[in-house]
Amino acid sequence: MTVIEFAILAPFSLFVIINPFSTIPLFLAMTPNDSPATRVRMVRIACIVAAVIVLFFALTGQFIFTVMGVGLPAFQIAGGVILFYIAFEMVRATQQRPRLTEEEEELAMEKEDIAITHLAVPLLCGPGAISTVIILQTQANTLGHMGVLLVAVPVVYLAIFWIFKLSAHGGAWLNPILLRVMRRVMGLLFSAVAVQFIVNGIRGLDL
Repeated sequence: MTVIEFAILAPFSLFVIINPFSTIPLFLAMTPNDSPATRVRMVRIACIVAAVIVLFFALTGQFIFTVMGVGLPAFQIAGGVILFYIAFEMVRATQQRPRLTEEEEELAMEKEDIAITHLAVPLLCGPGAISTVIILQTQANTLGHMGVLLVAVPVVYLAIFWIFKLSAHGGAWLNPILLRVMRRVMGLLFSAVAVQFIVNGIRGLDL
């Protein structure tokens, strides 16, 4: 995979699996009494925290493999299956599958500041994002690829910040039908990325 191809794959994969559009309605519901400025501050903190966590896994992916004794092809296949399941749920479900339990949502709504919990983790930095960045890190074969990945993470979260910043001033522009269409399109596209991860893993198996 060339650096240019990787530069397209990395941010696209992260953005789709994080899927900020599906999180915005919950974010607005958790902050009904907060001013736009307060919402923007929460989003800024959440994006910074989430980006730091994802960058940590982007830098330590290979080390985790070594410590756990897990081969790259096995992780690519397992990660691809998990990501495909998430993509399938995005396409199939009539409503976005909640990432928080009912108890967690109630607690989040009662909290004055939900920037770190539950906005940063797990909404903007969940298992899907972590799995994706580790798989991408294992496919970064050169310093150029690695540099692209390290740049892609903050770029993605910067884009997410601006999307949430727009939503912080209200949610009237968020048409529910448009959200469902975008979620399904993202799910379809990301399922293709997940299948490619699986194919790469199978090719790397020592059969």
